[in-house]
Amino acid sequence: MTISVLRTADAWWVYTATGAAKIATGATTTGALLADRAAIAAAASDTTTVPVDSLNLLSPVTAPCRVVAQMTNYASHVKDAGMEPASIPLTFFRKSSASITGPSDAIVKPSHVRFLDYEVEIGLVIGTDIPVGSTIDESNLADYVAGLVVTNDVSARDIQLPQTQFYEAKSYPTFTPVGPALVLLTAAELKRFGELRLQLRVNGQLRQDMRVAGDMIYSPLQALQSLTRFQDLRAGDLILTGTPVGTALSAPPKAVALIGSLLPPAVKWKAFFKSQARNPKYLHDGDVVETTVATDDGAIDLGAQRNIVKYA
Repeated sequence: MTISVLRTADAWWVYTATGAAKIATGATTTGALLADRAAIAAAASDTTTVPVDSLNLLSPVTAPCRVVAQMTNYASHVKDAGMEPASIPLTFFRKSSASITGPSDAIVKPSHVRFLDYEVEIGLVIGTDIPVGSTIDESNLADYVAGLVVTNDVSARDIQLPQTQFYEAKSYPTFTPVGPALVLLTAAELKRFGELRLQLRVNGQLRQDMRVAGDMIYSPLQALQSLTRFQDLRAGDLILTGTPVGTALSAPPKAVALIGSLLPPAVKWKAFFKSQARNPKYLHDGDVVETTVATDDGAIDLGAQRNIVKYA
């Protein structure tokens, strides 16, 4: 049975049938908490609880940490970007962990950003240090992945695309809402990863809705096997696993894209963003973004985010 860990400014909690039970731990980071599994287990059976809605929940993943994200990892999203899924390599980019924010905090658009987009994603939370060269396979994957979180890879498209790199465009403060819960899984539960459904709504309108199975290109196992060829990972690090179709950004028709490729870059991007200005799906001041990840039967439920967009 899953264990949902919550975090407030002064404590860690376990979500139970009667409310939130406080974890008796001195841990101040996610990595340290995951090393104190006995305290987590004890809280899970504690009957002394407080109402969950009385808590001001923060991200259950603490910063600083590594935030590594997989690129274009859902076939539906790849096709919507005008590419072929079979041609997509397993690649990553980094986000600043200073972008991490809570599950109900505002998403703040910097004043110079014009096109603010959303990407619901499943986050893997690393449970123990993984040195470069570690052998990871199906039999021990759950030893390294402690649990899962809901994440939103918020993106400034007008910064991202002309720069042809992602770091700045996805690293502004509040650009990675995480939580509400860090859901710890058993090995058997982790095997149900493919049954998870990602959903994102803007002002109640369903924008993204996809199950992992049949759409995700590279699995968490493949991602960790690739990452650990060249970098260490630490307990508490966060791996974002990609987003399905439904983001505001979508590829232009092929004929338009072909013409654009013949233009000087400055002219091409000016024309592209002029067309994007007519796209109503980008996030606006006051928009409410709600994200959920769960299996359809509810046996694994990572919870729900509700973030209001605020223009700086």
